[in-house]
Amino acid sequence: MSQTERLYKLKSLLDAGQCLGKARLLEELEASPATLKRDLAHLRDSMNAPIVFDRDRGGWRLDRGATVVGTQYELPGLWLSAEKIHALLNMQHLLAHLDAGGLLAPHIEPMMKRLRQMLVAPGKGAPTHQELTRRIHVQTVGARKLHLPHFQSVGTALLRRQRLQIEYHGRGRNQAQQREVSPQRLIHYRDNWYLDAWCHLRQALRSFSGSVDAIRSVQVLDQKAIDVPETELDTELGTGYGIFAGREVQWAHLRFSPERARWVAAETWQPNQKGRFDGDGCWLLELPYADPRELVMDILRHVPEVGVLGPAGLREAVGEKLRVGIEMTVGRLTP
Repeated sequence: MSQTERLYKLKSLLDAGQCLGKARLLEELEASPATLKRDLAHLRDSMNAPIVFDRDRGGWRLDRGATVVGTQYELPGLWLSAEKIHALLNMQHLLAHLDAGGLLAPHIEPMMKRLRQMLVAPGKGAPTHQELTRRIHVQTVGARKLHLPHFQSVGTALLRRQRLQIEYHGRGRNQAQQREVSPQRLIHYRDNWYLDAWCHLRQALRSFSGSVDAIRSVQVLDQKAIDVPETELDTELGTGYGIFAGREVQWAHLRFSPERARWVAAETWQPNQKGRFDGDGCWLLELPYADPRELVMDILRHVPEVGVLGPAGLREAVGEKLRVGIEMTVGRLTP
């Protein structure tokens, strides 16, 4: 744990009004006694924290009655942990790319202001918000621009529990379809929005995986949407790989070269995945999938450093993509 993370955690514990004993602090901060002593002194002497040792209770606490000299008790600059900085920056990025004037417009600016305050704490040497956004970027790949009127209508019906009449363009078959649906939840995945809904035509749950921007027209109906239990949604739509879900799950078995394993072993492809190194230093990855399309694309990103051990259908799907890709590439290059 870095010093910044320790100071933030120590500050959080003290702000909660607790009296903290030495043994607990050493465990919470994963620090040595000497490091703990330096951190307490740094908070008290440099950060203006009114820390006192309570002999009766045998621990350190904040003296709520003390007069704090200076501006205020706060850690300067980026005092959040790396995980919290990443989460806040992603939230800020997501809000910034929701078109002003839509469903969330009245709430976006106050939230953005609060995020800026959380990311840039006051103190000597603290960066400005402009400096922070210039130095730290959140990059997106493959994001599609939202058609805001449809997103607003879908979001309104979702929250008010009303049905929708939609015209949906299925990109796979390049066909437009009319559907009456009961929206269940919106999913933000890989910088695109997807709709999970009960389809009244098919009498089944459907994930409109072509993204919300594939909805060409929307009408919010007066009829009340049906509610599907969360457990059923997760069982039906949340057990596969990526945005493609289903009940009929298979397990992919992948083998990555020792060179590529140094990266892939640290990645999470699917929440229920299993991974281990074999005797040759290769990374063996097992993960569930219901529809191979997205998984095939992710596997192809690692060719030729990955092999598909099974199932046979997945191995054949990857091989077919490679074969067609080679034919197209060679065909275009041949005079």
